[in-house]
Amino acid sequence: MTTTANELQTKGDAARRAARELARTSTDVKNRALEGIADSLLDRADEIIAANAIDVEGGNDAGLSPAVIDRLTLNHERLATIAADTRAIAALPDPVGEMLEMKLLPNGLRVGRRRVPLGVIAAIYEARPNVTVDIAALCLKSGNATILRGGKETINSNKVIASVLREAIAAAGGPGEAVQLIENTDRSLIGELLAMKDTIDLVVPRGGAELIKFVVENATMPVLTGGIGVCHTYVDRAADLEKAVAIVLNAKTRKVSICNALDTVIVHADVAATFLPEMARAFAEKEVEMRGDERALAILQEAGATQAVAAGPEDFDTEFLSLTAAIRVVDTLDEALEHIYEHGTGHSDAIVTEDYSAAMRFLDEVDTAVCYVNASTQFTDGAQFGMGAEIIDSTQKTIARGPVGLREITTYKWIVFGSGQIRP
Repeated sequence: MTTTANELQTKGDAARRAARELARTSTDVKNRALEGIADSLLDRADEIIAANAIDVEGGNDAGLSPAVIDRLTLNHERLATIAADTRAIAALPDPVGEMLEMKLLPNGLRVGRRRVPLGVIAAIYEARPNVTVDIAALCLKSGNATILRGGKETINSNKVIASVLREAIAAAGGPGEAVQLIENTDRSLIGELLAMKDTIDLVVPRGGAELIKFVVENATMPVLTGGIGVCHTYVDRAADLEKAVAIVLNAKTRKVSICNALDTVIVHADVAATFLPEMARAFAEKEVEMRGDERALAILQEAGATQAVAAGPEDFDTEFLSLTAAIRVVDTLDEALEHIYEHGTGHSDAIVTEDYSAAMRFLDEVDTAVCYVNASTQFTDGAQFGMGAEIIDSTQKTIARGPVGLREITTYKWIVFGSGQIRP
């Protein structure tokens, strides 16, 4: 084992010890720690923003895309939002110790399940300093220690934030060592981390497809994946078109750098000639480029939409993370469903319709983590779902699916109460 790997194992061992203490830490202590984290994020905002400015400057020098720079950037408003989300986690019920399905058997045994923490959760992520707080706060409330390995792009921000987290936990009477930050940004450490199956109970990669693929292929412990989202909104023949324009505009432009931002608009042929020009006018104000199939492009060009171009073969499989949207016209709901089946990533997809039967078919048949009827896909978020924050937006069908919050990062143990029973 290398010197660096030894240091990594030392942090892992510290997290493991802290996890044992955190598992029996009271809800009051955990909540005080969370409130302390929120207070410190605001009290030390200038220090955090100054460190973040170094990261942003480095990201610009390195030629990071505008979408990545946007994720990387912190300011007073964003820190206030992160602090509010942390307080929201404190206000949620503590899942640890919750009893499930307690029943009395004919032999007199009382058998049930009690919710318990997983133990140690590792998070590997890139240019997202907010993730440092979100994951640590959720893990703290759910009784899990965490090992955080952010990207080099955000190392200065993460160092200050991690000190805020540890100090607030310790000040509240909890184990400050429950949050471990890997400060060495050498990418080879990821491989070492993924070999620590005796220390880490779950690993969560948050980043691009390359990072997720590497973690899935090399982890020796369970992996919770997600984040890649080719997200669709289907405008049905029975859609309220004014409502549809507002939903599509919000889903595409509210924030373009997130995984639940709209990528593809599918429009029923019966309403395409009316809807697409209206959508194009709304998109023009936000400078959205539209990449249309043959029928969509013809309608858009006839309407004078100068920002419309022909879609390439890869556009319907692209997570744009920019002011770009692919557009397709279909003749039936079946065709729309088939398109999403072929090109979707199981993240977030929506239908806009006033037809109940069409809405129910969409909910029944679209195999995605979060299905919407008459709402923007931008709502796929733990805080928006009343979960305080999220570890990840999971596109898996095991462990957890969609926004992953407190209950999704716990497990359970069977408990049995007897009065001297022995098995015959």
